[in-house]
Amino acid sequence: MPKSLFEAEEKNAEGFAKECAVVTHYRLQNDPDNPGKLRVDPEAKLEEELVVRPTSEAIIWNTYKGWIQSYRDLPLLINQWANVVRWEMRTRLFLRTAEFLWQEGHTAHATKTEALAEAETMNNVYATFAENFMAIPVIQGLKSESERFAGADETYCIEALMQDGKALQAGTSHFLGQNFAKAFDVKFTNKEGKQDYVWATSWGVSTRLMGALIMTHSDDQGLVLPPNLAPNQVVVVPIYKTEEQLEEITKIVNNILKDLRSKGITVKYDNRTTHRPGAKFAQHELQGVPLRIAIGLRDLENGTVELARRDTLTKETVAINSLTEKVEGLMTEIQESLYNKALKFRDSHITEVDNFEDFKAILKNKGGFISAHWDGTVETEEKIKEITKATIRCLPLEGELEDGFCVYSKKPSNRRVLFAKAY
Repeated sequence: MPKSLFEAEEKNAEGFAKECAVVTHYRLQNDPDNPGKLRVDPEAKLEEELVVRPTSEAIIWNTYKGWIQSYRDLPLLINQWANVVRWEMRTRLFLRTAEFLWQEGHTAHATKTEALAEAETMNNVYATFAENFMAIPVIQGLKSESERFAGADETYCIEALMQDGKALQAGTSHFLGQNFAKAFDVKFTNKEGKQDYVWATSWGVSTRLMGALIMTHSDDQGLVLPPNLAPNQVVVVPIYKTEEQLEEITKIVNNILKDLRSKGITVKYDNRTTHRPGAKFAQHELQGVPLRIAIGLRDLENGTVELARRDTLTKETVAINSLTEKVEGLMTEIQESLYNKALKFRDSHITEVDNFEDFKAILKNKGGFISAHWDGTVETEEKIKEITKATIRCLPLEGELEDGFCVYSKKPSNRRVLFAKAY
């Protein structure tokens, strides 16, 4: 996008300045001093520099200006998937990559009340998805002013805790007030016939959720996927020595597949003849398939199969005639077990501290979230970050007001906030 368009909302441009990839020239040429190498053609300088989109607000609000004239055009609710670029100096797979895919929403409303409700609703949507599908417990909260999205009046967030004790911002929803509307002159005629600026939100989650999923549940054997999210909830592996034995097993397996699929369970039959059962077991374990069914000739004779859970790595023998009911129950049990395990870990790593020495000791030796009083100033927040590399992850929405004294400055405070080292 043109640099001037990006800079129309000053706080947004300033907030993303260090992360921007900027195009200054439109052509390269052979470098006469280094044969085989290219250099920027000095004659191909752009009249206006271009910013490779780090976020979409500038594009969206420049577009909305032509779409919104009246209250009848509101609310305007747009959801999209887009790639953005953040010029990361040190990339981290899934979590911080130079280019990433995300889902983002941009909405315009006639009133502040409507916009705030939208921002809160979307944060709840993200929290519900994280907990009910990804089996990741999250804390909903508000960002501090310095951690807020650049150009937002408020940033709602969901914060998760990874197995290494570091926090991860899993999703955000921003109440933008009228900031972008004023920057891009997006007005509407209200019901009284008067002109007013629209109220706005934006929100998003990205491919970093893949990183969150991996780091919350997985182990040294590979992925561990919750059933509600797994592309294959069950895999069936036949154990045989001859083609005739495979055919005999397949007749029974076909009935199993039919019964499981009739209950909405996604199941894969791995009857590849190029891999031994052990190699298949290892592959599906690595890929995190929640439940594995193994069936061989002896199982046919006994009318049983072997079930292996990926989350607990436990095995049991089950009668074929009760298999479907058993698998249905295990889908729910595994989903809940993964969530409860992550929740227990998270809750055991939220530590209340009241002095800075304990703060530093917990951060060094235990990790996780630290619940501590903060005096509400940017200066204190920055000093704590400078000394410990811990940031305020959020002001929990469910946190109760509580009089106390700031963990660093000892100044009065009326609530605890959550600190942590984070990705």
